[in-house]
Amino acid sequence: MTPLTRLAAAELIRTPPQSRGPFYPLTIPLDSDNDLVRVQGRAGIANGEVTNVVGRVLDERGRAIAGARIEIWQCNAYGRYHHPGDRQNVPLDPNFQGYGEFVTGDDGTYRFRTIKPVPYPGRAPHIHFAISGPGIEPLVTQMYVAGAPENGHDWILNNIRDARIRSSLMVKLETHPDVTGELVGNFDIVLVADGRFSI
Repeated sequence: MTPLTRLAAAELIRTPPQSRGPFYPLTIPLDSDNDLVRVQGRAGIANGEVTNVVGRVLDERGRAIAGARIEIWQCNAYGRYHHPGDRQNVPLDPNFQGYGEFVTGDDGTYRFRTIKPVPYPGRAPHIHFAISGPGIEPLVTQMYVAGAPENGHDWILNNIRDARIRSSLMVKLETHPDVTGELVGNFDIVLVADGRFSI
């Protein structure tokens, strides 16, 4: 590990845990790949701004974690989850998968194609993440949109008192440089790990 790598690793902030929430899928959908904006067997595309969430899964020393299983789930563009417990009087979106999975490669990278998260009553825009795998401590957390006005009033987010740790969950969404009409944001996840993973 070079001095610069050691310095970078020393500055890594462990990703804080957050609530799983009540809307984790009761059953995993048959289509559970990492593209949430298209559902297998349907011709349409999800409503909302298509957003690419990319990043790396690392340990606290900055080593890439291969073989980490990442699950995400979120509400649709109207603010409703694909879950029987969400009884808001807003539409479901049959073209939005709502849940996806990805397993990191040797370099620890992951990617999801989803929609820009939206607020719903009481919550800032967010995406739920669950990370698990051999040699790592499982983590459930949430990713938020940097600059969203609802962030200041979200009680789950603001239960994190340390502003530096809280900001580690904020992701700036920008125009995708290579895909017209899509957004992209980077969310690196830092876990406790015991080194049994591949690097």
